[in-house]
Parts: sequence; C-alpha cells; structure tokens
Amino acid sequence: MREPALVPRLRPFTSTIFAEMTALAVEHDAVNLGQGFPDTDGPAGMLDAAKNALFGGANQYPPGPGRPELRAAIARHRLRYGTEYDPATEILVTAGATEAIAATLLALTEPGDEVIVIEPYYDSYAAAVAMAGAERRVVGLVEGPDGRFGLDVDGLRAAVTPRTRAILVNSPHNPTGTVFTRAELEALAALCVEHDLIAVCDEVYEHLVFDDAEHVPLVTLPGMRPRTVSISSAGKTFNCTGWKIGWVCSTPELVAAVKAAKQFITFVSGGPLQPAVAHALDHELPWVDGLRASLQEKRDRLSAGLADAGFAVRPTAGTYFVCVDVRPLGFTDAADLAWELPGRVGVAAVPVKVFTDHPDEWKHLLRFAFCKRNEVIDEAITRLRKLV
Repeated sequence: MREPALVPRLRPFTSTIFAEMTALAVEHDAVNLGQGFPDTDGPAGMLDAAKNALFGGANQYPPGPGRPELRAAIARHRLRYGTEYDPATEILVTAGATEAIAATLLALTEPGDEVIVIEPYYDSYAAAVAMAGAERRVVGLVEGPDGRFGLDVDGLRAAVTPRTRAILVNSPHNPTGTVFTRAELEALAALCVEHDLIAVCDEVYEHLVFDDAEHVPLVTLPGMRPRTVSISSAGKTFNCTGWKIGWVCSTPELVAAVKAAKQFITFVSGGPLQPAVAHALDHELPWVDGLRASLQEKRDRLSAGLADAGFAVRPTAGTYFVCVDVRPLGFTDAADLAWELPGRVGVAAVPVKVFTDHPDEWKHLLRFAFCKRNEVIDEAITRLRKLV
C-alpha cells in the first residue's frame, strides 16, 4: 500500500516549531515562554457554571448554530461596541476562533480568489487560505521609529487586484502585540469599501489591551457592517484556551455561508461549556478587567527583565506577547538564539520569522509570552540575565 502523502497545498504549513521547542524546554527543564496560553484558570463562577452544565445533562449535541443562551450573550456583549446582531441569524458558535477563520475562508472564497494576509500572521491563516483553494497576498507591518508595528496602508492598497476577495485582519495583533489605531483602521475600511472586499477580523485579544490603547472593531466603521465577519472566542478573555469556544458575528447571509462550511468540519462542539461561556460574558467581565491589569503588569515585568538581559524590547499594546530584537546580543537570526536558549540558559521562546512569508525581513525578532505567573516570569528573567 502506498504511503499517504501530505496534501501538496498544505505541505508548506507543517512546521513543528512549537512541538520541537516544547520538547527542548522539557529536555532542559526550561521555562517555556514560547507558547501563548496562561498558566492559571479563569473565573470561578464560569468554572462552576461548566460543572453545573456537565452534571446537569448538557452533554449531547447542542444546536448547530450554538446554544441559544450563548448566542444571546454574545449579542449582548457586542452591544458594548454599538453593534447589534440577531442571535438567531447573525451569530454562529464555533470550535474556537481557528475553526471560525477556516470555515469563513472555506465558505466565502473560491479557487483563484486572493486573500490579503498581514505579516507576521497567526500560523493558521496561511493554511486556511490554502485549504480554501485561494491564494494569499502578504503585506508586512511596518516598524516606526518608536519600534511600534503599524499597518502599511499603501502596501495594502497596492496588493489589491481584481481577484482580491477578502482581507484577514488581526488586532490586537499576534505576534507583535500591536493594536491598530482608529486612523489605520479607517484607512483599511475605506479600502474594503472601495474594492468591495470582505474583512475577516480576528479579535480574540479584544479585551487584552493596555495603557491608553483602544480596540476598535473594524465593523463599527462606515460601510463595514455588511462586509465584516467578526470573530472572537472565550479562550483568551477568560483563561480557558482549551475549551475552544469561539464565535462568528456577521450578516445573515455571511453567517449562513460560514455555517454551511462549519457543519461539515466539527458539526458542533463544547455543549456543556457553552452555558458557562454565556455566564462569563454576562457576569465575569469585571474579572477580565483584573486580568487585563495583571497582564499589563506582567508585560512590564518581562519587558524590563528582557531589556536588562540585553535585548532591544519592542512596545506591546495588547495580547500576551512581547517581541525583542536579538541583534544587540550579537545575533543576526533570532531562530539561532531560540534553538540555543533552552540548553544555554533554560528558557524557550519563538522566532517571529516562522509567522511570515519573508523570513529575512523578520529574522531579528524573538517572541516571548508573558501570560504566566509572576514567579515563572521572574525565573525566566533570572536565567536570561546569564546571556550578558
């Protein structure tokens, strides 16, 4: 029997960087700041709601679009941005935001369509575009004199062709931690309206913004309500990344199309977890305020330690991540340092270039995650100081 081969269009996306880095971290008993998930649980009320649902009989298939109480809670949550959605026709619950993105691209693009992807990008984006049979056109963020990464509006405009169907937008942005400004998003919205583009917006870090940064949903800007698919999830907001409860908010027509694709991927998911997420959206946002304040302190704690260890630290306005330039330590390629770090000082991180189509332009940056307990961050800092 012939050995199975990888699907050719997915072959470029089989990087094992996270698995290999985790294995190295285990081998060297390293502090793993490479993976972006928290090491503490979410609000107790949400966990109790999940337990009650689990033992209360909510263990069979939920409705295809998601449990009605969760869709209603998502609709109430979106009102905070001034956007109204009908829970019956404009909201779809998914197996996390990753499935939501994949199902959206499968539903709304065709072979030969182009999708603009902003670089660096979350690693599933390129694979999802490929699975849909579409082609990606990559436009990189630009670094300002203060080290902040911003949208290249001129580059985005130049990337649009008659075949362009959609643009993938992630703000707050993983891996750079930037939060796009209202002015940047207004320019992007105008581009979408001018060229009749669908905006697929990954907003999973919507609540995790720091200092005076503001999360502005693209859908709230003029002309964007009919053409925006807004995607978020409970994982980052409520420290429950393993639950994989996400959602899509859009027009009835676009949601129906995404649902048609989604039902043949996972069908449904997380039945007993959906009531708990509904509870969290309605009752646990004050807990999220405390989480955001804690993460801002952790960002500052890690950033100061990284600077003390000799890295050039880039500003972070949101998410779990801080990026650093490794060149002050004498390295030209952050990947070389990333592979050395676990064995050399006992810390794991991820090179930013693995999230790009143009690795040479991003090879000087290393990404660390600060969504960890303070004692874990402090131990990592102590170890990283051995580099200087």
